[in-house]
Amino acid sequence: MLSLALRGMRTRWVTFVGSFVALALGVGLIATTGLALAATFDAPERGTERFAEARVVVQGTDELKVDTPIGVRASTLTDPRPVPRELADKLAGVGTVAEDRTFPVAVPDADRRLGTDAGALVGHSWAVAAATPYRLISGRAPTAPGEVVVTTGPGAQVRTGDRVEVTTPEGSGTRTVVGTVPAAGFESAVFFTAAEAARLSPRIDRVTVDADPAAVRAALGTGSGLTVLTGDDRRRADPDPDRDKEALVSVNALLGTAAGITAFVSVFVVASTFTFAVAQRRREFGLLRMAGATPGQVRRMVYAEALVIGVLASGAGCLLGRWAAPRLAAWMSGQGIAPAWFRIGEQTWPLHVAFWTGLTVALCGVVVASYRAGRTAPAVALRESAVDTGTMPWSRRLVAAAVLLTGLGLLVMALVENPGDVLKRKTYITQPMLLIVAFALFAPVLMRPLIRLLTWLPARLPGAVGMLARENAAAGVRRTAAVAAPVIITVALACSLMGTTATINEAKAAEARTQTRADYVASAGDAGRTLPAAFVEAVRSVPGVTVSTSRSTGVTVLEEGTALVRSQARAVGSAADLAEVSHLPVIAGELKNLDDDSIVVNEEWLTTRVGERVPVWLGDGHKANLEIAAVLAVGTGDNGVYLTARNASGAGVDRVDIRVGSTADRAAADRRLRAAGEANGVDVLTAGQWIEAHYPRSSESTRLGLLMILAIALVYTAIALANTLVMATTDRVRDLAALRLTGATKPQVLRLVAVESVIVVVVGAVLGLAVSAVNLLGVRTALGLLDVRSAIVVPWPTVGAVIAASALLAVLAAALPASFALRTRPVELAGMRE
Repeated sequence: MLSLALRGMRTRWVTFVGSFVALALGVGLIATTGLALAATFDAPERGTERFAEARVVVQGTDELKVDTPIGVRASTLTDPRPVPRELADKLAGVGTVAEDRTFPVAVPDADRRLGTDAGALVGHSWAVAAATPYRLISGRAPTAPGEVVVTTGPGAQVRTGDRVEVTTPEGSGTRTVVGTVPAAGFESAVFFTAAEAARLSPRIDRVTVDADPAAVRAALGTGSGLTVLTGDDRRRADPDPDRDKEALVSVNALLGTAAGITAFVSVFVVASTFTFAVAQRRREFGLLRMAGATPGQVRRMVYAEALVIGVLASGAGCLLGRWAAPRLAAWMSGQGIAPAWFRIGEQTWPLHVAFWTGLTVALCGVVVASYRAGRTAPAVALRESAVDTGTMPWSRRLVAAAVLLTGLGLLVMALVENPGDVLKRKTYITQPMLLIVAFALFAPVLMRPLIRLLTWLPARLPGAVGMLARENAAAGVRRTAAVAAPVIITVALACSLMGTTATINEAKAAEARTQTRADYVASAGDAGRTLPAAFVEAVRSVPGVTVSTSRSTGVTVLEEGTALVRSQARAVGSAADLAEVSHLPVIAGELKNLDDDSIVVNEEWLTTRVGERVPVWLGDGHKANLEIAAVLAVGTGDNGVYLTARNASGAGVDRVDIRVGSTADRAAADRRLRAAGEANGVDVLTAGQWIEAHYPRSSESTRLGLLMILAIALVYTAIALANTLVMATTDRVRDLAALRLTGATKPQVLRLVAVESVIVVVVGAVLGLAVSAVNLLGVRTALGLLDVRSAIVVPWPTVGAVIAASALLAVLAAALPASFALRTRPVELAGMRE
C-alpha cells in the first residue's frame, strides 16, 4: 500500500500540495508561537541597578508573610512603611549614611528636552546619587535651593545653565540645571539638594549605610519593621524590581492565546482539507475496490499518504518556525507588545511539540476520511452525477449536536453561576471554539438552504450566471462546506474577539459614567505618582465645590485560611464627599457609614455581611479588624474596596473628584480650577474627558495582539481557500468544457466561477456571524446580570475587511486555475478522463 500511495501522490500532487502547505504552515505557526512562548518563562537575570554601589540598604518591609496550615504565604505590600527619623539618626552612628527620598516630578516636554521617558521621571536627593552610581558628564552637584541635576538621554536639548520648569509635590517652579548625568535606563531622575529633597518629601524611603551588615542589624534591633538588604537582595530596593517578570505576563497570555488558536485553526483546517481531498477521490477508491482492494487496504493507503505528508510537512514547518520566531520577537519588541530585551532562547522542546502535533493532526485528520474511503462501494466508480449525497450521516449529526449543546451549556452555566467569568479573556476567547466546530459540522446540512435563501434574488436576475452559480454551489455541498469552513472560523474569531473586547471596554466606560457625579476629575496617572499638595489646597479653596480626594492602595485578606488575596483599594478623605461626587452600586449598607474603623467591600469577598468584622492587612502591612460598612456590586470588575485615608498612611493623593454646587458660579469655578491645574502641572479634565482618556476602546498592545491572532487565522484561511478551490476547480474542467460547448464564452465561465466562490464565502460569513452573535449575546446577558447597561459593539470595519479579503482570495483561487484550464480547447477538455 505504501508504494501505491507514493505512486498516487506523484500523479495527483495537486490534491496533496494544499494539504502539505496547510499542515506545514500550521506546524510553523505552532513552532513560532511555541518558541516565543518558551522565551517568556524566564525573565533575564538583572543585577542590582539603583543601589549597585551601596554596601547596605535599609528600607521598610515590602512583603507581607503569613503562616498558614500549608506553609508561609507571601504578598507584596503596596505601601511599605518609611524609615523612622529616629532610626535613620541611629544608623548614622554606625557608618556613613545617605537618606533616599523618591517623589514624583514632572518636566514639560521631558521626552524631547531630556531625551528620557517622562512617565518614569522621579525626584531624588543628590546625596544618594553615588549609590547607583550616577556620574556627572557636565556641570556640578546642586548646592543651593533651586539647583538641580537631570538625567539626559540621546538627543537631549537641556544644557548646564538652562532654566527648566519642574513640578514637584510642592507645586511648579523654575529651577536651574547645574549638572547632567547619563540616563540609567531604569528611571529618569531630577536630583535636588538633600535639604530641598527633605522639604519636598519628608518621608524617608530608604537609607544607604556604609557599614558592616551585622552592625546595621544590631543597631536596628528586632521588631523595627525594617529590612536590611545586602548583595543580590539590594534589587528589592530598585524601582519595580519585578518589572521584567510582570512585563512578560501579558506577552505570555497573548502568545498562549495565539498558540491555542493556531493549534485549533490548524487542526480544524487540516482535517477539513483531508476530508475534502478524500471525498474528491470517491471514484478512484471505487476503482480500487473494483480491482479487488479490501476496505482495510484502502484505509491503510489513506493513512500512508497522511503519514508521508505529515512527516514532510511537519519537518518543513519546524524549519519555518525556527526562522520566523526571532522575527516575531523582534516585531513584538518594536511594537511595544513585548519588552525591548525580549529574545528567543535556545529551547528546542517547542520544535518537538510542533513536529509531533503536526504528525498527529495529519493522522487524526484522516480518521473519519479513511473510514469513509474504506466504505466506498465499487459501483461509485461508474457514477457520473456531480450532486453530493449522503454528506451528513447521522453520526455526524449526533456529534455536531453534542458539541453545540456542550458549548451552549457551558455558556449558560457560566451565566448562572458567575456572570463575571464570561467577561474574562480566557472565557470569551475559548467559548467560540466549540460553537465554531458545531456550526462547521452542521455546515453540509445548512449549506443548501442558506445558498438558496441568499441567492434567491441573484438567481432571478437576467442571465444564467446567477442561476447556474446557485445550482452548482448547492449541488457540490462537500466543496462548498470545505470552502466555507475557514471563512467561518476567521469571521467568527474576528467578530467575537474584537467585538467582545470592544463591548467590555464600552461597558466599563458606561459603568464609570453612571458611577460619577463629579464635574471634573484630576488624576496623577500610574506608577505611584501623586498630585501636588499645592494643587489639592488650591482646589479646596474654590468656592461652592465639593472635593473628594482619594489614594490608590491595597488590602490583603486570608481566604479560607490558606490563600492571601490582595485587592486594589481606594482610600478616601471623607465618606460624605465620596457620596457627593459618586454614585457607587451599593447593594447593602450605606456608603456614608464608612469611617476609620470600617471598610467597603464588593460581592467577590467571602465575607459580605454588613456589620460583620473582617481581618485585613493594609497596604503598609499593618493588620486591622474592620467592620463592613457597605457592599458594592461586582459590575465589570472595577468596583473595588474603599477605606479611609487613615488606613492608607503610606499612599499619597493621586485623584481628586470635584463637583460644582448648584448655587456656585460655574464659569468662575472652571477658571479657578484650570488655573490651579496649570500652576501645578496637573490636567483638570471634565468627567467625560477623563473617562474618555482612562477608558480607551483598547490599548495599542491589546489591539496589535488581537490583530496578530486574526492575521494568523486569515493566513490559514488564504491557504485553505486556495488549496480547496484549486483542487475543486481542477476536478471541474470537464464541467467548464461542457459550458463552453453549450455556447458560454470564457468571460462568462470565469464570472460563473467567481460568483460561486463569492456565494460560498458569504454563506461561511453568515455562519461565522451566527457564532459571533451567540457569543456576543452571552456577553451582553452577562453584563445585564451584572447590572451594567451597555450596547453590543460590533467591529463592522474589521469584519467587513475579513470577509472582503476572503472573497478576494476565493475568487483568485478559483478563477486563476479555471482560466488556465480554459486555454485548452473545450473538445479536448470534455474528452479528458480522470
